[in-house]
Amino acid sequence: MNKPLISVITINYNGLVHTMGFLESFQKISYPNVEIIVVDNASKESPDSILEKYPDTVLIKSPVNEGFAGGNNRGMEVAKGDFFFLINNDTEVAPDLLESLLERAEKSENVGLVCPKILYHEEPDIIQYAGFSAINPITGRGRGKGYMEKDEGQYQVAEITQLAHGAGMFIPKKVVKKIGLMAELYFLYYEEMDYCERIKKAGYDIWYEPKSYILHKESMSVGKNSLLKTYYMSRNRWLYLRRNVDYPLFFFTAGYYMLIALPKNLLVHAIKFEWGHFRKYLKGFVDGLFLKDIEENPTLKN
Repeated sequence: MNKPLISVITINYNGLVHTMGFLESFQKISYPNVEIIVVDNASKESPDSILEKYPDTVLIKSPVNEGFAGGNNRGMEVAKGDFFFLINNDTEVAPDLLESLLERAEKSENVGLVCPKILYHEEPDIIQYAGFSAINPITGRGRGKGYMEKDEGQYQVAEITQLAHGAGMFIPKKVVKKIGLMAELYFLYYEEMDYCERIKKAGYDIWYEPKSYILHKESMSVGKNSLLKTYYMSRNRWLYLRRNVDYPLFFFTAGYYMLIALPKNLLVHAIKFEWGHFRKYLKGFVDGLFLKDIEENPTLKN
């Protein structure tokens, strides 16, 4: 019996050294039927060396940086697989990863997305992701299960969870065809959470599968305290809530943000004399509040 084709999709943006490490890691994958798609998001450095060393890779050169959602969408548009594995380029994988994810995905028609255990690359016994709580509709915040805990096997039972982690999401193509592609208006951050909400609204479940794992080199492409991150985290948290919290509850969400979250975060940046972050947080909030076309969700045509 032929194994279903799995399309592995990753994005490169000025991170060629990490992408090459990612591709080297995938040479050890034991699953026999895989295509690897690298979407280059208009990097300043040429990605051509990818094909020189890994000629079987499908390389898509985007003329503009379309962000996390747009890059993954371009990959899914050309993917030939029955399953899509969206995975960050700043990761390395266990050899048996795809078998574990596929096994979980095929156990039920209701499986909409599977996420593996995620550990830190520099400290592989420390957990980054072992499931996630639902996002609070008022505060826009959630809680990661096992986050920063030492991995001692305490999260080795697969279970339905509320949200996936964007560093590694295994999705049946049939789900993408039903709900559409990722919302590109996010550009960076919160798009995977929005996608999870759409998957759940369509009647599917999000699963955490700990039989295998990935190692994640967190925030390699953006930076851990960058102005870009401050802006998009501020804008997109608000954008996510606008898209996923219904009235009249949304009035309480707006009240919390106006009266508590906005002044608190601006005060923290002011106290630290982080005026660049102060301005970016404020601009992100305003842009997220007034951004139009919040229902835009591109569809998968093939």
